[in-house]
Amino acid sequence: MNWFANLHPVLQALLATLFTWGVTGLGAGMVFFFQTINQKLLDGMLGFAAGVMMAASYWSLLAPSIDMAEEMGLLPWVPALIGFLAGGVFLRLMDAVLPHLHLGFPMEEAEGIKTNWRRSILLVMAITLHNIPEGLAVGVAFGAVGAGLPSASLAGAMALALGIGIQNFPEGTAVSVPLRREGMSRGKSFWYGQLSGIVEPVAGVVGAAAVLFMRPILPYALAFAAGAMIYVVVEELIPESQLKKNTDIATLGAMLGFAVMMTLDVALG
Repeated sequence: MNWFANLHPVLQALLATLFTWGVTGLGAGMVFFFQTINQKLLDGMLGFAAGVMMAASYWSLLAPSIDMAEEMGLLPWVPALIGFLAGGVFLRLMDAVLPHLHLGFPMEEAEGIKTNWRRSILLVMAITLHNIPEGLAVGVAFGAVGAGLPSASLAGAMALALGIGIQNFPEGTAVSVPLRREGMSRGKSFWYGQLSGIVEPVAGVVGAAAVLFMRPILPYALAFAAGAMIYVVVEELIPESQLKKNTDIATLGAMLGFAVMMTLDVALG
């Protein structure tokens, strides 16, 4: 992996988020093999994604934010607090503006500005919205390595990208298979499923470039990504996973996802 370590951090972030997008595509590709998906399995996968994002928010983002703030001579908790709350507020504003519909909810419960968009587009927009903080988190992590701060490591950034990629697989499936069930062709279901992940490379490059050019914002940027991800978990993933009352399966999925991401970050980071 020496070739990867020698790349510019922005290029590293781009390649890492292309990987996470590719895994979303692999998950969406399950629509070519299955027309339906067991609801309990889907709820478990959504719980798993929530667990990965919760663990990543602390080990990969908030904890490094606190360490970096201390290294920079700041009050350790201040950047983490400000960035975390700002990330949640940002996602709330996006949530209020961008038309979208969460999985399993009827059309009349679509959120954001009212439009006449089809249900399929609104479902894809919901996942796209939730992929923004994931791409941002990966980009900021690689930017932190490029900025040369001692508490940031290339292995840690790669562990974060791997964790996000793993949880993107069930997300891709969770978009494409329901679209197929609603009557869309397999090809279109796959297209829309993988399309939900295209925002990750964009957000990853923006995140990496921002912290490289504005190094003092790095602790805030890490916490910002964490706050945005926690907002998605609490506002979207957990309610969706609990909607059909498969609460035990969804909860166990969340614990498994948390354990996987925690292990990746601690073992590799």
